[in-house]
Amino acid sequence: MSSIIRVLIFAATAVSALTIGEINGNRFLSPYNGQSVSNVSGIVTAKGPDGLWIRSPTPDRDARTSESVYVFGRYFGGNITVGDAIVLNGKVQEYRSNKDYLYLTEISSPQLVTKISKGNVVKPSVIAKDTSDPPAQQYSSLDGGDVFAVPNNVSLVSVTNPVLEPQNYGLDFWESLSGELVTVRKPKAVSKPNNFGDTWVVGDWEVTGRNQRGGLTMTDKDANPEAIIIGSPLDGTSNPETTKLGDDLEDITGVITYAFGFYRILPSTAIKITGSATPTLPPATRLLSSGKCDGIAFGAYNVENLAPNSTHMSKIAAHIVDYLKSPDLIFVQEVQDDNGPTNDAVVSANLTLSTLSRAIAAAGGPSYAFADINPVDDQDGGQPGGNIRVAYLYKPSLLRLYKPNPGNSTTANAVLPGPALKFNPGRIDPTNAAWTASRKPLVAQWEVISGDYRGTGSVFFTVNVHFGSKGGSSSIQGDARPPVNGGVEDRLAQAQLTANFIKDIVAQDPNARIVAAGDFNEFTFVQPLEEFAKMSTLKDLDAVAGLDERERYTYLFDMNTQQLDHMYISKSLEGKARYEHVHINTWVGSVEQVSDHDPSVARLDVCS
Repeated sequence: MSSIIRVLIFAATAVSALTIGEINGNRFLSPYNGQSVSNVSGIVTAKGPDGLWIRSPTPDRDARTSESVYVFGRYFGGNITVGDAIVLNGKVQEYRSNKDYLYLTEISSPQLVTKISKGNVVKPSVIAKDTSDPPAQQYSSLDGGDVFAVPNNVSLVSVTNPVLEPQNYGLDFWESLSGELVTVRKPKAVSKPNNFGDTWVVGDWEVTGRNQRGGLTMTDKDANPEAIIIGSPLDGTSNPETTKLGDDLEDITGVITYAFGFYRILPSTAIKITGSATPTLPPATRLLSSGKCDGIAFGAYNVENLAPNSTHMSKIAAHIVDYLKSPDLIFVQEVQDDNGPTNDAVVSANLTLSTLSRAIAAAGGPSYAFADINPVDDQDGGQPGGNIRVAYLYKPSLLRLYKPNPGNSTTANAVLPGPALKFNPGRIDPTNAAWTASRKPLVAQWEVISGDYRGTGSVFFTVNVHFGSKGGSSSIQGDARPPVNGGVEDRLAQAQLTANFIKDIVAQDPNARIVAAGDFNEFTFVQPLEEFAKMSTLKDLDAVAGLDERERYTYLFDMNTQQLDHMYISKSLEGKARYEHVHINTWVGSVEQVSDHDPSVARLDVCS
């Protein structure tokens, strides 16, 4: 009796002779998810190690429904080749390897019913010719118009399952082509390859945010959904590891799928580079110090886990001398303690900073003095044992700390009448819970001096920051909408604490000269930095200096050139302000990259 019941249940849930378009439906999830289907017809367009892709011989006219589907079966199709027209049975399944990803519609447990014919012509669809252009600004209707909106994760694609709008939204566009064999014409790399050789590209379609190097720069409410990642080749070859930002590539043909948090094309064979952007390296900064208060050169550089024995120590030094032209004052982030990631009680970075200073001098630069404050062991995040912190390098022939009185790891700095600092340098509210597992800003007050140290010069303040990381973020093409911006609540609290300290300085002297710089780990158009600028009254130096929004980048992540490193200045410094980013790390290949951040240089008039 039980066996009869099982047969009846199967028969009741089995659906016969559906088209592939009907199986996919016009939403993200198939309307037949979990159901068995029989007599599904398709032409094999590609084969992979764990299955194959078939395209409907009777496509519909609905741009929302993909006409292709992945057939998952590791041992299915041994005697089936590309161009075969087949009929199969199987089960519709929505698969994802992680709860934070989108689902991929596939047919599992396939059984070949018959092979109808072979040698059928398999012609790829050309993106932006046989399809519309990929949408270039919005990812999903569920983002409310802003992929960076706070709060994050207010809805899930897998729950809402909206009707696809492929002409309006990037996720919808790529989903509407899931399983399809496509060609990308005139592709250009907009990223370096990851550890698997996967490389983001755009083709000959309309894009937004194109910078002079050929990459796509993230801007307000636009994180470039028109890009697509090229994954592992189906023929078992490997994509090159030497691809660089802006490289031209041969046309790419492959199948669209979703895996590891992103829509991707699995190419039939490896990417081929046909040309690279020139020059190979950027020019050195043009913003040189005047050697006086009317033209102080400020640098900012995240030196990526720099320890005394770091292999990139000499290269960082060369960057500072050759490309930053030895600024008068440098905001440095990710300086490790004297034995790097060895996890012991050592917290001092005197050896690290003195080694860097000597390396700069050996490279032809000045002998920098330095200032930092040791963190509490294992409390500031970063590489375990490294005790990273922010620090200043400065030319003692031109600058010195104004009435130096260093604070310690846990003492909170304060603004005294003058304005002056209670501790110089000192940390901002270092025991506040907002800084848990994060670096504390280092505030300093400086004076410009003459070479013989007799002049009083001009006094100004600096705030060196390295806000909490974006760890815990979800994929921008993931299930959560808007995507999870990991640590955004912490950065908001950190931004408010830092801004309030600056506000205290401005309250005493509206004309105070203040520079806040470093790795903010956030974009200027997202709530933490919007709040920071509003509360502190400081101005984004990119905007003050009039840099093209597309050239405002210091970091390369996924499909986007983006800016995590910023410099903000007080109103009194706006007059002659100049600023630029030196793309010494984003332009080069992975092997040549010294840090994961580009440095920046400003020239400011700090005269009274």
